[in-house]
Amino acid sequence: MFHRKIAVGLLALTLALAPAAHAQATPDELVANATREILALLKEKKAFYEADRKNLYQMVDEKILPYFDFRKMSQWVLGIHWRRATDAQRDQFTEQFRQLLVRTYATALLKYNDQEIIMLPFTGKPDDKIVIVKTEVKQKSGEPNIALYYTFYNLNPGWKAFDLTIEGVSLVANYRKVYASRLQKEDLDALIKYLAELNSKSGDAASKGV
Repeated sequence: MFHRKIAVGLLALTLALAPAAHAQATPDELVANATREILALLKEKKAFYEADRKNLYQMVDEKILPYFDFRKMSQWVLGIHWRRATDAQRDQFTEQFRQLLVRTYATALLKYNDQEIIMLPFTGKPDDKIVIVKTEVKQKSGEPNIALYYTFYNLNPGWKAFDLTIEGVSLVANYRKVYASRLQKEDLDALIKYLAELNSKSGDAASKGV
């Protein structure tokens, strides 16, 4: 069940974090204003993206990834293993983790079915260093809405996203738990190799990295 919600959450995050009209946009503006651009691209070119995943990955890379701090996410996911890793291992893990999320987002994009993204009141203040943007995904099936909270930090200027919480469960914490379990049985190089093998596959196979 949580894997399905991760896919929905990643889809919503993908739709939400495309570049907004203003470079200095606040996090809630990023989430609220940018959805239109990605939805327009998806509606116009969905068949094109379905036929050629490389173009879909490129679109995700260009439109979404600049708003993420993958190195910070990777550091938190690995925890103590990050501190023990070499610079080369840190770079390799960050790149493979980044590629995994690109493919996961891309797969979720193709499953988008016009769900409504509901913006909840934003309580962040101009001088905050870390803020949470709260949204919900309205389910067409009549099931309860899925609560999605996006965590940003201020680089002054500019904001970066570094976590997504789906119904109270942190995406970063979930990856950390899964990879910590693997790292009890194998070393970091083996985990990096595992992610690289996932990333060499296309479609849903790569999205199963959690």
